[in-house]
Amino acid sequence: MRNDSTVFVALDVHQKSIVAAYAVDAGAVEDLGQIGILQRDLDRLCKRMQAKGAQVRFVYEAGPCGYAVYRYLTGKGFDCTVCAPSLIARKPGDRVKTDQRDARKLVQALRMGDLSAVHVPDVTDEAFRDLVRVWSAARMDLAKAKQRLKSFLLVHDVRYAGTANWGPAHRHWLSRFVFKEMNSRFAFQEHLHSIEDRLAQCERVEALLREAAPHWRFYPAIRALQALRGVQFKVAIGLIAEIGEISRFASAPQLMAWLGMTPSEHSSGERRRQGAITKCGNANARRLLIEAAWAYRHPPKVSPTIQQRHEGLPTVITDRAWDAQLRLCKRFRKLSARGKPHNVALVAVARELAGFIWDIARMSAATSNTH
Repeated sequence: MRNDSTVFVALDVHQKSIVAAYAVDAGAVEDLGQIGILQRDLDRLCKRMQAKGAQVRFVYEAGPCGYAVYRYLTGKGFDCTVCAPSLIARKPGDRVKTDQRDARKLVQALRMGDLSAVHVPDVTDEAFRDLVRVWSAARMDLAKAKQRLKSFLLVHDVRYAGTANWGPAHRHWLSRFVFKEMNSRFAFQEHLHSIEDRLAQCERVEALLREAAPHWRFYPAIRALQALRGVQFKVAIGLIAEIGEISRFASAPQLMAWLGMTPSEHSSGERRRQGAITKCGNANARRLLIEAAWAYRHPPKVSPTIQQRHEGLPTVITDRAWDAQLRLCKRFRKLSARGKPHNVALVAVARELAGFIWDIARMSAATSNTH
C-alpha cells in the first residue's frame, strides 16, 4: 500500500444487496461482487479497502434506500458521495445494464470527477420533511377522494344546485342525500367515509406541523416566506422542507435550476432554441411553486390575510415581498397580453418567484443572525 494512494469504491445499493467495485488511483477497475447489506459487511469492506490505500472514497446513486449507507460511512470518517442518477453520463449505444457494470461506471466517473452530488439532509431535517410529505400526500389523497365522489354522483345524474366547494352547506347536503338502491347507497357512504378520513388526517398532521415548526431551525425562513403573496403556511413549509438550507445555493439561478424551472435548450452555431422547462429538479417543490404563482394573476394587493402574516417581520422583508407582487403581477399581465397560454405565463412567474424566495430566505438568515 502506498501512503498517497486513493481507493475509489462504488456501491450499487439495493434493498437486498450491495454490489461493489473499486480502483486504486488510475489502475484498472476491479469487481468485488455482492458484499451484503449489513453494517458488519460494510465494516469488512472498509477494512479491505483501507489495506489498499491511505484514502478511501465511496460513492453510490441516490435511490429508494435513502442515506443510511452515507451516514454510516461518513460516521466512520470516510469520504462518501451520493450522486444524482439523472446526471450520470450514459452512452446512447450502451444497451446492457447490470449491477456490476453500474458499479464499474460509477468508479470511473468518481475518479474523473464527473458526478453531481445531491444534498444529504441531517436526520432532524429529514424527519421533518417526512412529516411534511405525509401532509402533502394526505391532501392529494383528499383531492382524489373528492374527485371520485364527484364522478360517482355524475354517473348517477345527481347534481348539487349550489357551488360544490365542500363548504358546510355542500357537506350538509351530502350527509342528507340517500340513494334508492341499497348497493349504491353503501358505495356512496364509503366515498363519504373516505373523504372524512382524509380530512381528519390532514387536520391531524397539520396540527402536528404547526406545533413542531416553531422549534425547527428553519422556522425564521418559513415565517419570512409567508410575506409573499400565495405563499401561505403549507407552501412555505413544503418548500423549505424540500429545499433545506437555501444558503447552499450561491445565486437565485442555481435554485431555479435545482427546481427544474429553467428552460431547456438545444442550440447550435448561431441558432439558439429554447424549449419547455427541464423538470429535472424536485417535483414536490416545483408543484408548490406553481400553486403559489396562481395568486399573481390578480392586481397587486396586500389583503388582510397577508397583513396578518407580515406582523413581526422586518420591514426589509415585507418591502421585498411587495416588490415581488409588483413585478410578478406585471409579468403575468405582460405575458398574457402577448398571447401566451396561462400555464406558460404561470411557469414564468413561478421561476421568478423562486428568485424572490431565495432572496427573502437569505435576508431572513441575515436578520436572524443579527438578533
